[in-house]
Amino acid sequence: MAHAQVRDVPRTTDAPARVPQPFPPPAPVDGPRPSSSPPTFLDVLRHRYCGRLLIASVTGRLSLGMVPVALILAAQADGHSLASAGLLAALYGIAPALGLPLLGRLADLRGLLLPCYLGAALVASALSTLTVAGTAHLPLAALCVALAGAGCPPLEGALRSLWPCVLPDDAHVRTAYTLDSSTQQIVYATGPALAIAIATWLSPAAALVLAAAATVAGSLAFATTPPARIWRAAPRHRERLGVLRPPAMRPLLCSLVFLGATVGALDVAAVAAADRRDASWLAGTLPAAFSAAGLLGGVLFARFQPTTPRPRHLMLLGAVYAACWLPLLAPLPAPAVLLLTLLPGSVFVPLLTVASLTVTALTPPGTSTEAVGWMSSAIRLGLAGGAALAGPLSGHFTVPLTAAAGCALLLSACTAPAPAATPM
Repeated sequence: MAHAQVRDVPRTTDAPARVPQPFPPPAPVDGPRPSSSPPTFLDVLRHRYCGRLLIASVTGRLSLGMVPVALILAAQADGHSLASAGLLAALYGIAPALGLPLLGRLADLRGLLLPCYLGAALVASALSTLTVAGTAHLPLAALCVALAGAGCPPLEGALRSLWPCVLPDDAHVRTAYTLDSSTQQIVYATGPALAIAIATWLSPAAALVLAAAATVAGSLAFATTPPARIWRAAPRHRERLGVLRPPAMRPLLCSLVFLGATVGALDVAAVAAADRRDASWLAGTLPAAFSAAGLLGGVLFARFQPTTPRPRHLMLLGAVYAACWLPLLAPLPAPAVLLLTLLPGSVFVPLLTVASLTVTALTPPGTSTEAVGWMSSAIRLGLAGGAALAGPLSGHFTVPLTAAAGCALLLSACTAPAPAATPM
């Protein structure tokens, strides 16, 4: 397999002669690396533009973790009930599931700059309007929330489309996927904490302003990098189903809905577990422990990952992930519940990484950014659905266990080829 150089348009592109080449190809940092030793996160970040692209992408996505909490606090400050505030937060959670595939398709058709700038402008305008008008008028607030969610720039898909351009080989790209999946935990762990801190120190409106500023700053920093400016997707075939055409893609995306549902249900289960055990500290520490274990699992997976992840790895990880939820059904004390939450958390990032690689392998040419948009949509729908189902069922750990089992069963139906770093 020929590896793309940074000065080239990505290998999903037939490189036109007129494209400028303002920067040199990446050079190995420490010389050739033995195939038995996979690249580490640090090895990935040493390559030119990788650190900037990752930091900009995470910064631009920080609003996804900040806005739901800020919306709830802002709505309550304006006198709305918790139910109304929760509906606004749920609307924001679902809206990106509709917008990300559309902006991802625009990126594949027109390049990364337009959807990044357009999305950032839409988010900034909607959140600024919401900050000025407040949530007193619910229909206007709901419209602003929907636009802010649907306009989220497709930074995750754009980053994964660019990894092959700035990294020298598939081994580095696989590690970069793991790094990206791990840093998503930062968005959903740091975002809510930052929103609460700003809302407490200043106001919920200030938290919304900061979320808008983070989106704009991250999108601009990302889109102005040379690889993002020149990237173009390969010509795509006009087909009715597009990204969804491969038969294994549909059950794979459905499995990601169930995967997201486990995390959404965990947030509710944490609150319920804290109430049942009279340990209020458990409500916040359970999701935090899950995220921390995800980061650790990502680091270990990058160190010991298989050379070429195969469908059996995906099915095995799905089965292990479901099994890890079983001990949480036991009536255990709060410290034991906290420790046992580390088990599924440690498997979450490896499972998400191999699923991402499989989606990339199945993606038709010229649709890489849109495909990641569909992935994000599936997970976000699962997050909302898991939280919605866990509430009426008293937040029992049966909900994430059932969702994880559904994920494992759907993964077993995916007869995908061995995932490569990018489609040829």
